Amino acid sequence: MKKLKGLVIGSALLMMLAACGGGDTETTADGVEENTASGETINWRMGHLAAEDHIWHQTAEKFAELVSEKTDGQIDISIYPNNQLGGETEVLNSVKGGNVDLLITGETMQNWAPKAALLAVPYAFRDSDHLNAVVEGEIGREIEEEIVEKVGVTPLFHMERAPRNLTSKEPISTPEDLSGFRMRVPNVPLFMDSWSAAGASPQVMDFNEVFTGLQQGVIHGQENPVDLIHSGGLYEVQQYVNETEHVYSWIYVVVGNSQFEALSEDLQQAVMEAAEEAKVYGDELFVEEIQNYRDTLEAEGMTFNSDVDQDAFREAMEPAIESALTEEQFELYQQILEVQ
Repeated sequence: MKKLKGLVIGSALLMMLAACGGGDTETTADGVEENTASGETINWRMGHLAAEDHIWHQTAEKFAELVSEKTDGQIDISIYPNNQLGGETEVLNSVKGGNVDLLITGETMQNWAPKAALLAVPYAFRDSDHLNAVVEGEIGREIEEEIVEKVGVTPLFHMERAPRNLTSKEPISTPEDLSGFRMRVPNVPLFMDSWSAAGASPQVMDFNEVFTGLQQGVIHGQENPVDLIHSGGLYEVQQYVNETEHVYSWIYVVVGNSQFEALSEDLQQAVMEAAEEAKVYGDELFVEEIQNYRDTLEAEGMTFNSDVDQDAFREAMEPAIESALTEEQFELYQQILEVQ
């Protein structure tokens, strides 16, 4: 992320920005109002969909702590888990509108920045090492640059996600088992197309509605990493975690461009340093906790179905992936497959 930091800090600041919280401002040569008062507090609000015991929330708390330390308390971040500020799309709009300042978000950003779809293309990444090689290389920087330009937010650091798996009340091992299966997917067109091609009946639903949807039989299943299956309490309404491992992906902690650019250069530097340290903390927590989530789900009565024909799912989804991606997206997808 160091190269991204240079991109953001070194680029021309084009927007007239409102100061976040109280404090004095100074107009720079670029016409941007900067926060300059050293004793005033800048209050930032941060939203995400996970529960308080989730890795994302714990990492967000560490990030907020580090930001406070490195800015001598000048930036104070309040964190709102469990979609308290709204669903992901709603909060992204709130960040761009200045009502929220930070968010944990991922492939939903493709609704503005098409290259963000590559954060979660089914069967694009072989494993964790392949994913991180992409994120930290040229392809990752290309995606981040488009996010800054088209979404209006700046990625501060990324967190790897556990593979997405399909949950259900009955075991699902092949695409043929998906006949008549109504499942929730996030607001990602590629997910809709891929699961439709595999034989399911997908529908978009915010994560905070999934438990009730499963409980009432509106949907039969959903797909998510083990951490979100746990934090959403889905073990109470689902019996199987089918190891499709159809998506290896990552997610970003982002801040609104306007909010970030309103900071003095010293405060920007402090935020980026806090982001680098929070990422290290989050990576260590990820390795430790993912196995714990699996163990906990099994203790809660869920069965992990390893008898899944992943090649069959991949083959079933491939035509939908190719037709759903634009020419530019598909070219990037092919580049990802070639990364060693």
